[in-house]
Amino acid sequence: MSATPVPQPAAANSHRSASPLHDLVYGHIHASALRAVVVHRIPDRLADAPLTAEQLAADAGIQAGPLHRVLRLLAVRGIFQQDAGGAFALTSAGHSLRTDMPGSQRDAVLLFTDPMFRRSAESLEDTLRTGAPGFDSAYGLPLFDHLSSHPDDSRLFDTAMSSLTSGVNEQIADSYPFPGTGRIVDVAGGRGGLLRAVLTRHPGLTGLLFDRPETVTDHLLGTAELADRWQTEGGDIFTAVPASGDLYLLKNVLHDWPDEDCLRILTSIRRAAATGTKLLVIDAVLPDDGTPHPAIALDIVMLMTLRGRERTHAEFERLLSGAGFRINRTVRTPALTSIIEAEAV
Repeated sequence: MSATPVPQPAAANSHRSASPLHDLVYGHIHASALRAVVVHRIPDRLADAPLTAEQLAADAGIQAGPLHRVLRLLAVRGIFQQDAGGAFALTSAGHSLRTDMPGSQRDAVLLFTDPMFRRSAESLEDTLRTGAPGFDSAYGLPLFDHLSSHPDDSRLFDTAMSSLTSGVNEQIADSYPFPGTGRIVDVAGGRGGLLRAVLTRHPGLTGLLFDRPETVTDHLLGTAELADRWQTEGGDIFTAVPASGDLYLLKNVLHDWPDEDCLRILTSIRRAAATGTKLLVIDAVLPDDGTPHPAIALDIVMLMTLRGRERTHAEFERLLSGAGFRINRTVRTPALTSIIEAEAV
């Protein structure tokens, strides 16, 4: 099968990099190649020393020829590097795909190359016609409804979210001046990675992790260091949020939902929070003037899979004020996200 012709350079032995257009066209190929090596645990097999495709294939029980070609492609993309003898080694990006690395991105790769996301992306053309998420078109129901009835997909989603935010949680915990004492309620906090990072740094704090019952069951809070300082509770963020928190956390939640649902979530928190209580909304904040921002790509993921979106500061301000909160300040972090400190009024 021939590809679209690309103009060739005048010199026979020279070459040029692919154009931005062709990088886009071939993007799904690179993602498929990355998924293939992760599924067959090639990064794990390269943890100790460089190996040839033949050695890797024999160890993994796969074909050496195709593997060599896939590794060569991913070497161009900076995941592996090939030495003069033909052996492949991991780059720093490649090491992040090992299962034994802190903050491993293996589960994140498996999620974003999973059929759930592939089919959602393929349905973007329908989204442009209907406005509905591609996931809904592909699966016939919303993403979170699908996860509730498919335990394996739900587990992959939760572990991928944990891997995506493992280093980010520490950056967030270090970026905000959390109080020395009090009770933190982490609303829709997943497995509790951020809450664990905050409690670990502040021994005077206690915390409550609140999310779907099936999610909090698989929490990350059961460490000796945090003994007797945490609780979990399952429930519905739209119905009621645990009261009596001295500080509420809402990390990477509002971007999952359209404005009307965000108002329901924020109103639920406002009912639980006493006047003067602070809420930290932790999300990417797009520039109001349209300046390029890395979260613009994440905004398309929201378009594909959910009815949410990434928002500007002005859009967050409208949501929060509509639910009875006032923004005090916004704290930037080294991560993609910023921390919007709001106060119940």
